[in-house]
Amino acid sequence: MLNRRRTDRAGDHHDTSLIARGTVLRGDLHFSGALHLDGRIEGAVLAEGEDSVFTLSENGQVQGDIRVPHAVINGQVQGDIQASRKLELAPNARIIGDVRYSMLEMAAGAQVNGHMTHDAEMVPAQRLLASEAEKLGEAVPA
Repeated sequence: MLNRRRTDRAGDHHDTSLIARGTVLRGDLHFSGALHLDGRIEGAVLAEGEDSVFTLSENGQVQGDIRVPHAVINGQVQGDIQASRKLELAPNARIIGDVRYSMLEMAAGAQVNGHMTHDAEMVPAQRLLASEAEKLGEAVPA
């Protein structure tokens, strides 16, 4: 019965992969769905999928670049971050590197030691179409 549930859920893209505290991965990590990091990654974190979410806990560390649609950062990052949809910086976020984002939420206490750049080109195409249509006073297709 337990194996069956695992098999049934394996195709669900909303499942979360966990890298536990004390685990160190060396090399680039490609993932889809959701990834929660309590350990350490020495390499790039790269999402494969527009709905992927990367969460870095207050105990987690990344030494490398992060390129994901949605990131929630509450740990330490030494590298650049590119979040094409949303970047959430929690109070314990400590980033040494440049940050590019489409939408940003930053809590009091979060620190970024680098350049922060809002990149409108990373905004999903549907929102760009809606924005342009609003300027022209046109209806937006659903």
